Amino acid sequence: MDLNDGERLALDQVAPQPFRSNCRRCPRLVDHLESVRLEMPEYHCAPVPTWGTRRARVLIVGLAPGLHGANRTGRPFTGDASGRLLFSVLAATGFARQTGTSIRLRGCRITNAVRCLPPQNRPTGIELSRCRTYLAHDLDTLWSRAVRANRCVVALGAMAYASVSRLLDVQQPFEHGASIDVVDRLRLIASFHPSRLNVNTGRITRAMLTTIFREVRDYVDDSPHADGASVGG
Repeated sequence: MDLNDGERLALDQVAPQPFRSNCRRCPRLVDHLESVRLEMPEYHCAPVPTWGTRRARVLIVGLAPGLHGANRTGRPFTGDASGRLLFSVLAATGFARQTGTSIRLRGCRITNAVRCLPPQNRPTGIELSRCRTYLAHDLDTLWSRAVRANRCVVALGAMAYASVSRLLDVQQPFEHGASIDVVDRLRLIASFHPSRLNVNTGRITRAMLTTIFREVRDYVDDSPHADGASVGG
């Protein structure tokens, strides 16, 4: 891909914008959240921000908040089966620390391509596009020419991969385990989403997901920590 000024990523003409917790860009999603809030007033039922330190060297991108997961807790992948599998793998590969029910991310951030719960867990193309400015901001935060340590984006699922690859001008189609060097010190890795359906059908297993994050670990560790960002912190 090209670099827009030699220092930052050229993100497919999308201007990065910081996340807005009161975002109302997508009327269908706003209406859906309001209807869910009436039934479940104790749930977060609002746009879900990216979780993790801004100095992280790994960005994990899912599709959208789950009804009883991030839409309930307000944190990506927290509170449902897909999150439990993901966090157990992150802990096993050194990207998270679990103490009882408490989870602390280590050197990674987690977000979604769409920040609001969509009906039937299926955002539209327009909704993905409207939310892409926030994803662009996360990518812009992750990498710049000035960093001296490897960075990695992990896209969980074909739709998350499509949103990321569009921003990064990656032409390779989705394939589990695909690994693309986007620019110097920035790699995109694709994985099936650890959803309950994918796990139950055997499309993805704990071993498969662990292999993905071991590759991520090897990549980010294969560079100096010269920019001061600790992978383990």
